[in-house]
Amino acid sequence: MSRKIWVFDTTLRDGEQVPGAKLNIYEKLEVAQQLKKLQVDIIEAGFPASSEGDFQAVKQIAQQVGGSTNMMITALARAVKSDIDAVYNAVKYAENPMIHMVLGTSDIHVEKKFSKSKDQILQIGVDAVKYAKSLMPQVQYSTEDASRSDFEYLWKTIEAVIDAGATMINVPDTVGWAVPEQFGDMIYKLNNRIKNVNPDVLLSVHCHNDLGMATANTLQAVKNGADKVECTVNGIGERAGNAALEEVVMALSTRGDYFDAFTSINKKEIINTSKIVSSLMGLDVQVNKAITGDNAFAHSSGIHQDGLLKSRDAYEIIHPTEVGLDDMELILTARSGRHAVRNAINNLSIDITDEQFEGVFADFLELADAKKEVYDHDLFILVEDYLRRHDKIANFEKHADAFYVLEDIQVISNPIFPSATIKVSKGTETFRASTVGTGPIDALYTALKEVIDVDMNIMEYKISSVTRGKEALGKVKIQVQSHDKTYIAKATHTDVIRASAEAYINAANSIIVEQFVPTEV
Repeated sequence: MSRKIWVFDTTLRDGEQVPGAKLNIYEKLEVAQQLKKLQVDIIEAGFPASSEGDFQAVKQIAQQVGGSTNMMITALARAVKSDIDAVYNAVKYAENPMIHMVLGTSDIHVEKKFSKSKDQILQIGVDAVKYAKSLMPQVQYSTEDASRSDFEYLWKTIEAVIDAGATMINVPDTVGWAVPEQFGDMIYKLNNRIKNVNPDVLLSVHCHNDLGMATANTLQAVKNGADKVECTVNGIGERAGNAALEEVVMALSTRGDYFDAFTSINKKEIINTSKIVSSLMGLDVQVNKAITGDNAFAHSSGIHQDGLLKSRDAYEIIHPTEVGLDDMELILTARSGRHAVRNAINNLSIDITDEQFEGVFADFLELADAKKEVYDHDLFILVEDYLRRHDKIANFEKHADAFYVLEDIQVISNPIFPSATIKVSKGTETFRASTVGTGPIDALYTALKEVIDVDMNIMEYKISSVTRGKEALGKVKIQVQSHDKTYIAKATHTDVIRASAEAYINAANSIIVEQFVPTEV
């Protein structure tokens, strides 16, 4: 029978320990509300004893987000009375609160960090659990650095704190030292012993990613009996981060045949949650990151595109809509094959013969080498140019003339009046605008909005370096919304201001393209 795996999200505690990722109380509330939509089972809202601000943030989350018995609100404490009191006074407003405490069990922690004997540390843990249990019924005990601990001492500690009243036992791989097979064996033995002592106690794992194995260790723990996984959105966290929630959840979902386990996560909220966390914390998601990276469902290889067009399961094990995306993205580049380009042209309802297509495809490869990525509006123009050159019927002229082209741009950046002057053409028409803004990009986009007659609102703007050196390429990506539909456009140039303008125009032209494509009934 398939097991329910509890998902404990520590984005607001361990995730927020990333340097520079500190959130204010309003931002923490926004993330917590989104985690509630994601339907995590437990939110670890912070470390109340660390500061008054964090205490108030945890308290507000307990009051405003913790109004359901279906989701627990907890926070971290060291195994000392003042920390436990801080957690209790912050989370007690939730309908289903829990106290979470941590104390080391490895020789390194016991002897070097605490300078105490093992028996002394064990007794501190037992006393702390008894005190926490007197305050509320749900208590989690984390055996810090468990993966480097002597197994029998680790078990002696777990057995003692269960007897003292702990309802959840968390086994952390605190420094990312574990490897899946060994970690799985340890969890298997602990799970057997715990279930013999008290079958109602949940066994949890918390894995760090220092050797890149956090997700693998977490999944191996589930396979070997763990009831609960501790994760962060996008895998953020101390040092190299934690097991990524989206990776663990989708692995359990996609490979249910192997793990025989499931979660209650609302998978369609995964991408939205990832974007909110990334935006508020200022931490970009690497483009090739599993599940939530920009390229996670994008295909540019001609071999892959051909296989996908013949059968999606050839190269796709997760449907993008499962995690909240629209669909897979076939990116047209110089590596795209004939099948992908032909398919894109057909999807635009452009009717050309096979002979004409071969000519257009040759032009496509030349453009793709220069432009990196080719958009739908580029295809309209490629076809029209080819037909004109070969004295064919130029019935695409009205389409090509509908697209905007950046002719010239000048941007002045200063602290008083940042300004932009742009020249844009559309067919035989030319448009000019000069505007000021709060900064150079704001001025630029204000000017473009003034001359481009497309209803769209910018939702996200991102710039990154593609190459190094004096002539480095800057890549700009913007996400816009028009009539409740989202469009993503990119542009690359050594001048990042020009790349910003071209990305904006690519987005506008993507919206225009849809006017020429018949709507399916």
